[in-house]
Formats: sequence, structure tokens, C-alpha cells
Amino acid sequence: MHMSPASFLLAILFLAGTFLLGGYSGRHDLFPFPLFQALKTRAGATAPHDLYTFDKAGRLASGDRKNAVTCPQQTDRTAVLLLIGQSNAGNHAGQRFRSEYGEKVVNFFNGQCYVAASPLLGSDGIGGEYWTQLGNLLLDHKSFDQVVLAPAAISGAEVSRWGPGGDLNRTMTDTASQLQQRGYLVTHVIWVQGEIDYVRGTNEKDYRDRFVSLVSSLRSFGVAAPVYVAIATKCLGASNGGTRFHSADNPVARAQLALPDPAANLRSGVNSDALLGDLDRYDDCHFGASGEQKVARAWADLLLSTLP
Repeated sequence: MHMSPASFLLAILFLAGTFLLGGYSGRHDLFPFPLFQALKTRAGATAPHDLYTFDKAGRLASGDRKNAVTCPQQTDRTAVLLLIGQSNAGNHAGQRFRSEYGEKVVNFFNGQCYVAASPLLGSDGIGGEYWTQLGNLLLDHKSFDQVVLAPAAISGAEVSRWGPGGDLNRTMTDTASQLQQRGYLVTHVIWVQGEIDYVRGTNEKDYRDRFVSLVSSLRSFGVAAPVYVAIATKCLGASNGGTRFHSADNPVARAQLALPDPAANLRSGVNSDALLGDLDRYDDCHFGASGEQKVARAWADLLLSTLP
């Protein structure tokens, strides 16, 4: 088929315009980018997989090697960790771990317990995670006899999605309610999130206000445990939804650093932005094996240092 020079030029202009519109809408979260993202999330949540199934939020809901075990009874030597955030709090790391203590480190999901092993039920992704290793380290220290891990992490989720009115608020509060119904009292809430808000340009005040709203929502569901706020804003690379460069002094990091407040039971968490080097992230964003070990050890040291 012969195409005239004028038609060819129009076709080139149309394709260039479409590309620029797609890039602009993706960067600024304008139509039609949110529609494409929603379709992608829904497809990922419902697509068949030979090993795993996912719920409507895209969280891992079952695995072919995961069998329910009896949930341990909580004592004053049981750590119950509610784990919230985005991909670096979920199953997107480079190394998998399993409980080195059998049923003494469990993954709590949807009212049931499973021997903890990557990937954990309750978060999205099917890769590695470091929370199971954190459980191992806590038991190594012998300050705890049991660790219950209750994940609720979704990749690319802004802080606004977790507060009242956000689509993930129910995911978080349902996890808290299910823990209560099983007889568990949360001992630590760990928040690892911020990379997407850095990308989107969330200002310091908005991040703080949205996070405080999230905490208020948790408190209304009876979660009185200390909330540990990680400093996590670094994610490079367009393929990761990240940026080309990263500035350690940014509005989201400043908000996270300023959030700890003894009166509100908000505490400083691990600063992975400062802790990890380039070789600790396998794709310039997500934690590799060395990064997971460093972060797990840092969280263990922090939690153990706050014991009575």
C-alpha cells in the first residue's frame, strides 16, 4: 500500500502525540493513565497462576506449599507485627527466607496462620521479603518466644490510599480486626512507604497530615501499639515507576523524620535510604539479598532496643 508524504507525516505526528500524552498522563496521574493502571491491577489480581492466587486488592492469598497451622497463643513474649507499606514492605525483594524456628514464626493472613516463608500472604508480589528474617533474628536474641507477621503491603501505593476514604484503608483495618478476632494484640506497627509519594511530589505537610490520618484510623480500630516510621523514598528507574535521580533531603523524607512523637506513640524506623548502597538494590529500587539482611538486622536491633 502506497502512503503519500502528507499521510506519512500525519501518522508520525499522531504517534508522537500519543507517546507524549501517555508519558505526561503517567507522570501526573491524569486520564487515561489511572484507567490503565486499574486494568493492570485487576488483570494481575485475577490472572491464573500455577502456584499462587490473589485477592481483589492484588495481595497474595494462597500458595500451593502453604498450609495452615495452629495459631500460637499470644503471651508477653510474643511479637505481633502489623506490616504496612508499598513494594519494599511486600514480596518484591531478591532473596527468599523461611522460618528457622518452624511454627514459632508465623505469617498471619485472613484469620489463619502459616509457617512464615517468602512470599508472605497478605502483600502483593511473589518474590522475597525480609520480615521472615526479622522474625528469625528476634528469636535468635531470645527476647521473644514467638513472632506473628501480619503483612498488608501493596506496591506503588501512596500514603493517601491508606487513610480514611482511601481504597486500601479497609485492607489495613480488616487485617487489624482479624488479628483482634484471633485474640492478638498488635505489639508493633511498621510503616515502610514513601517512594511513590517522592515520585508524585507530595509535599511535607500533605504527607504528614495523610499519615496522621492513617494512624488515627488504626487507633479507632483498637491498635494502640507504637508505629515505627521508616525513611523510605529512594527508587530509581522508569521501569520501577521511579526517578532518574534521588535527593536524600526531600519533602517526604523530611516529613518521615519529623513524624516521631512520644505523645502519639510514633517512633523512628529504619532509614533504608541512608543504610543501603547501590549494590544492596538489585534493580536500583528493590532490596537485594545484602539489602534485605541489612534492613532485617537494623529492624531487629531497633525493636530489641525498645524492649522494657
